[in-house]
Amino acid sequence: MQVTIRMPDEHINRIGHIAKKMGRTKADVARMAIRKFLEEYGEKDTVKPFAKVQHLIGVVESGIPDLGLRHREHMMTKMRAGRE
Repeated sequence: MQVTIRMPDEHINRIGHIAKKMGRTKADVARMAIRKFLEEYGEKDTVKPFAKVQHLIGVVESGIPDLGLRHREHMMTKMRAGRE
């Protein structure tokens, strides 16, 4: 697939200079830049929040057997104790 972009001559000249120093074409440099962009920003949209923290689930033990069922009561008890 071919893509055409418009950019200032200054950018084209700088890309040409960098490409020449690297022994590559301007198209090679553009592909490298797009690949880097996708690596840095593309994954954020596709990775779900759960996947980011999945490795943390179940690794901490609270010692409170009914914490999942009565979490609000436990939290309120802790908050009241902090005021005293």
